[in-house]
Amino acid sequence: MKKRKLGLLISSVVATGAILAACGSGEDKEKDTSNNNSGSDANTEEAGDAFTVAMVTDVGGVDDKSFNQSAWEGIKDFGAENKLTEKEGYDYLQSNTDADYNTNLNNLLRRDFDLVFGVGFMMGDAIGEVAAENPKAKLALIDAEVEAENVANIMFKEQEGAFLAGVVAASMSETGKVGFVGGVNIPVINRFEAGFVEGAKAVNPDIVIESKYTEAFDDASKGKITANAMYSSGVDIIFHAAGATGNGVFSEAKERKAKDPNANVWVIGVDADQYEEGKVDDKTNITLTSMLKGVNKAVVDISNKAKEGKFPGGTTTVYGLAEDGVGLADSRGAIPQDVLDKVEEYKQKIASGEITVSESVK
Repeated sequence: MKKRKLGLLISSVVATGAILAACGSGEDKEKDTSNNNSGSDANTEEAGDAFTVAMVTDVGGVDDKSFNQSAWEGIKDFGAENKLTEKEGYDYLQSNTDADYNTNLNNLLRRDFDLVFGVGFMMGDAIGEVAAENPKAKLALIDAEVEAENVANIMFKEQEGAFLAGVVAASMSETGKVGFVGGVNIPVINRFEAGFVEGAKAVNPDIVIESKYTEAFDDASKGKITANAMYSSGVDIIFHAAGATGNGVFSEAKERKAKDPNANVWVIGVDADQYEEGKVDDKTNITLTSMLKGVNKAVVDISNKAKEGKFPGGTTTVYGLAEDGVGLADSRGAIPQDVLDKVEEYKQKIASGEITVSESVK
């Protein structure tokens, strides 16, 4: 994967009326938009000379327990480090449909935030269009790339972290059958699947892997239905990369475990540590581990660079195992030491370049 790319023009502007109608994240967000026409003077009076940041979620929502939430945590971390106040110094707008992307991005730019993040591959077109219409604005795009000098692209080597998740799954499966549940069938999710498959087969070439794309990041019912079919077919460990749709995978596993304490069902979470999502009761948890994706760290990193006058516009910054951008969460004792040792061995080989993980399923 190329680490740096020059940037690409795209265009669009949203009328003021549409901006005022933008879907936000609640009553507070709607209240904020009433000042959209006040321009930079009002914002400067509130935020002073502080470097301010904001983000627009994709349709998964800010509390998806995964990708968007991790980005928002990064925004909040930057805010805390710089003693910013929410709303004036840092904020987010939530998108209910993809039609909200352009509107929400323009909304935040009109509120004069210094750097605005678009979260997710699905926001690529909107970021490109808004960047072209606002050449002096600083924008950042997570999980996709557009060629524009005022856009900093942020990418991850998801396949490397997913490889480690595959090593765990194949090492611990009792049935010899594991599953992958993806959201929308797009390149970033393909990288998750490719790494998981490659890692599992590195440990057990005969492992059976069921893969299914739900074509949604915001539909827990689809995740639950898919997980039900997989567990019923003999799969005992499911790795999901489906945003809020993955919440349904957890629901299905927890229901099965609650009904039968001896049921051998596990979930490997994604993006953030999803241990709490697997809690069945005070003593039982079905989260085996989670494949961490340092979206929060990347948000802080790019925000700091921009604040320091080193905004990487027109380039792509890539975070992998070598950059501590992906990895696995603490298993809280669910994974035995011999498997952890095996994971560490593969981690070092990937980070050093001895092993190159594929970006698509072979």
